[in-house]
Amino acid sequence: MPQTTPYSSKFNPSTYSSSHSHRQPVEENYGGLHYRDNKLVSGSLEALIQLLVPTVDYYPDRSYIFTFLLSSRLFLHPFELMSRVCYLCVDHHRVGDPQTDKKRIREIAPKIVQLLTEWTETFPYDFRDERMMRSLKEMTHRLAFGDELSRRAMQRLIQRLLRKLTTLGQYEESLATSSAAAAAMDRPLTLKSKQQLVRREECVLNLCDDPFVFAQQLTHIEMERLSYIGPEEFVQAFAQKRPSDNHKSLFSKRKVSNLEAYVEWFNRLSYLIATEICMPVKKKHRARVLEFFIDVAQECFNIGNFNSLMAIITGMNMNPVSRLKKTWNKVNTDKFDILVHQMDPSSNFYSYRTALRGATQRSSTAHTSQEMIVIPFFSLFIKDIYFLNEGCVNRLPNSHINFEKFWELAKQVSEFLSWRQVICPFERDRKTLQYLISAPVFSEDELQLASYESEGPENNLERDTRRSLRSSLSRM
Repeated sequence: MPQTTPYSSKFNPSTYSSSHSHRQPVEENYGGLHYRDNKLVSGSLEALIQLLVPTVDYYPDRSYIFTFLLSSRLFLHPFELMSRVCYLCVDHHRVGDPQTDKKRIREIAPKIVQLLTEWTETFPYDFRDERMMRSLKEMTHRLAFGDELSRRAMQRLIQRLLRKLTTLGQYEESLATSSAAAAAMDRPLTLKSKQQLVRREECVLNLCDDPFVFAQQLTHIEMERLSYIGPEEFVQAFAQKRPSDNHKSLFSKRKVSNLEAYVEWFNRLSYLIATEICMPVKKKHRARVLEFFIDVAQECFNIGNFNSLMAIITGMNMNPVSRLKKTWNKVNTDKFDILVHQMDPSSNFYSYRTALRGATQRSSTAHTSQEMIVIPFFSLFIKDIYFLNEGCVNRLPNSHINFEKFWELAKQVSEFLSWRQVICPFERDRKTLQYLISAPVFSEDELQLASYESEGPENNLERDTRRSLRSSLSRM
């Protein structure tokens, strides 16, 4: 049987280049698995499960393990897969003779431990399901029958897993607390509140008037939130709850979707930027804030923090900010125009994708932890995965699982995991971090009104809009 191949060869562009178009690919079938040119392209669910299961003489390569564990949840619950793997690893091969069974468990145990180690380290959130944890503990008991070393290895595995899940729980609790606090602070603000926010804005620039330090703090938040996104969340939107499953889906057990929380952070940052620019009463103060955030955006680009960069640009392009013509006229926008061009959506974000490839290449050859930082524009990253899913079927007409699709999905998600594991090297500025997370921001209507109060309406439509906003917000 051909071996599944690691990503370096699996995704060799020359495999699909025109120079090979003149020859027929070699098609082979092995026990429910279909290969093309020695590469796994499809298979029945049962055959793919069998390929995941180690034996005394076989262990699946890591790229296949990751790809199947990532994609299999589209077809069965991780608990069902876990039960099936445990059965095939141990119970399926029992012969009834204690000595023979013990010998076989001793031989296969290290590979079972290795497989479960990869599962728990890459997809730890699967084990928030108590059935998964119970199966893990049962496997520990079974391995103890034949091999004391493997039993101890399993115990260490479970201890590491529990620490990860505890850390996750604490992080999600802090997110929930922050969200509740932000919701309480984001009540509609009256014009009297505007004067309070002006004073807060001035304190912020006094607190951190260094764009590089500010960009570093943004990067801290970005990298922390990225680090808690599980790879399985990228297929969450595609996983349908099966009618036969009487249990809640895996994802409903998550108190907070860390992926969704990360998208919400992008929106918050955009509105925070717009709020800070619109709040100062004096034009020169608004221009100063605008220039500061342009410099912050430039530093984010230099760091490789494209998500904060795009959030800042989004905030500046909001109508309440973009209409402040007198303010913009006092600012040299050359640097901002270049940054906007870098994130231009035309040609499917060609300029951004070029810059992202450059940052990724820099990361792969980095000599310092700062050079390793790559934070993608996250909404576009998710959009790419969405269109990959929508553009390819999960199952082929012969009911085989379309594994070519899932190789590509795994390739994209594994690249994200390499970015996620980088440790932020910058020093923390506690006050700036607290400000970024908890400072109140204006709603869309409040921003528009603040903009009109900063630079008055230019036509009757804008005057009517300001009058309406004043009336509606004063009643809240």
